[in-house]
Amino acid sequence: MSTHSQTLAERVVARMYENDPFSLWLGIERVKVAAGTCVLRLTVRGEMLNGFAIAHGGITYSLADSCLAFASNSHGIQSVSVETSISHTKPVKEGDVLTATAQEMSLSNRIGIYHISVTNQHGDTVALFKGTVYRTGKPWFPEEQPE
Repeated sequence: MSTHSQTLAERVVARMYENDPFSLWLGIERVKVAAGTCVLRLTVRGEMLNGFAIAHGGITYSLADSCLAFASNSHGIQSVSVETSISHTKPVKEGDVLTATAQEMSLSNRIGIYHISVTNQHGDTVALFKGTVYRTGKPWFPEEQPE
């Protein structure tokens, strides 16, 4: 990957993250950002649990959804999700450290497809997420576009 595409990915994700109160509230940490991929981490807190004393499914979903957003926008084109799904494969407990890793499966001018795996601190897969995004064509930094 070129230095330009790496810098662009980092700038886009930084702008998104700084203006994303929900990801900030979740305590999401950006581990790795690059064009078409992203790795995020969070620690499950007590207020994230449901009545079964396991993490609410929305926690792994939200972590994976943020990972999708950052990975799909990292090319510098504003992208929004149009379809997402998740499979929860193992229960998540308070104190678990979750890592979401996005893999770009397909990318065209208008559509991107991503698979995000969510693992715990033991390397166990706790959720599998698939997301499809619509690429708007609108650049994140239009002032830098060549005329």
